[in-house]
Amino acid sequence: MKIVLLSQRVEVVESYGERRDCLDQNWYRFIMDCGYVPAAAPNHAAVAADIFRAMSPAGLIFTGGNDLVAYGGSAPERDETERRLLEYAMAENIPVLGVCRGMQFIHCFFGGVLQKVEGHAAVRHRLHFKGKEVDVNSYHNYGVTKLQHDFFPLASSGDGVIEAMGHRSRAIMGVMWHPEREEKSRERDIELVQNLIEGGCSKTCAGASVLEQRL
Repeated sequence: MKIVLLSQRVEVVESYGERRDCLDQNWYRFIMDCGYVPAAAPNHAAVAADIFRAMSPAGLIFTGGNDLVAYGGSAPERDETERRLLEYAMAENIPVLGVCRGMQFIHCFFGGVLQKVEGHAAVRHRLHFKGKEVDVNSYHNYGVTKLQHDFFPLASSGDGVIEAMGHRSRAIMGVMWHPEREEKSRERDIELVQNLIEGGCSKTCAGASVLEQRL
């Protein structure tokens, strides 16, 4: 089976004086439901890069958690690790999916900025995604309201926040909902991951011109 490499959040355990990497165990279930073997990358840029090269993963997922340092976050090692991994993935043409913070990171990597948003934390709402109305979870306080020219919108909420995006020429996507937090993996999310990893941008971003006009 193909391997999908996942980034992890940083948790600070004050009583032990430790900075720990951690990943919601639901990610392992979701990636297995997608038909891949999940592997976690540590928040150590050089080690993560060595693991990336040794594993030659079929895909890379930037998971949620931790605000970016530029927006008040306190995990610079994570920002640096994900930057290094994204650079390697682009050099090797490895598909990349950003989830919540992961989409924010990708957006900012390409020169975008985030905006503070209200009503998007610990709620469910409906989005227009790939021509359909879908129900998703939402756990973010920062959002994307304007994309860089490299990207086009795939989903948006009623208040104009862009909830999913695709790169115009690379197999790079971002979504603001958490597929791993659903009680049961949704077929929509499984297909999204499979299409991205197996088909790259051509499958994942099908109908892009129509979506751009609609959103």
